Amino acid sequence: MTGMFISFLGTLPMGTLNISAMQISITDGIKPALLFTSGAIVVEVVYVRLTLVAMGWFRQHKKLLKGMEWLTLVIILALAVSSFYTAMHPSVRSNPILSNSVHRFWLGAGLSAVNPLQIPFWFGWSTVLSERNLLKREDNLYVPYIAGIGFGTLIGHCIFIFGGKLLVDSMNTSQDIIQWVIGGIFLATAIIQLIRMLKHKDAISEMKEN
Repeated sequence: MTGMFISFLGTLPMGTLNISAMQISITDGIKPALLFTSGAIVVEVVYVRLTLVAMGWFRQHKKLLKGMEWLTLVIILALAVSSFYTAMHPSVRSNPILSNSVHRFWLGAGLSAVNPLQIPFWFGWSTVLSERNLLKREDNLYVPYIAGIGFGTLIGHCIFIFGGKLLVDSMNTSQDIIQWVIGGIFLATAIIQLIRMLKHKDAISEMKEN
């Protein structure tokens, strides 16, 4: 329950993965969006498991995390540009990056894999829970903890997937307007991440603080 609650709250702020899932649900349907989310969740729980046993390895490979952060920034900017392109070309009905031949599961897994911010996030929370004796390896709590995290992420993404789809359908909003809004969200996300990186508030800095 603790893992699910933390994961659910962490999924609610607008970010690359939940907005991408929402956009896929609007343009391609609920099932592709759920497949996208499933891929993202699988990678997230793998990262959580690694943070519990191999944080030392991540600390020793800071250049890898830095490269992943820049790659994530490029992908977010590409998603923003693709959304703006779709909005300006009515004949293009969906984001070329999110609606391509790549299976949605692997697309979600790929985007989640290059997002290093979840590593210090879960390392920090796991450390806090361990210090308060709420998470002990000897009590076999890792499995239900990780399962709760996956379920919490699923609930959070479903709010965006079903909520976004319902909102668009009920308001009968133009697809072009939706693409402009989503593109703006991606662009704002990219700007925020760039500022964090320039101010050294990125994943590597957070790992040092932890």
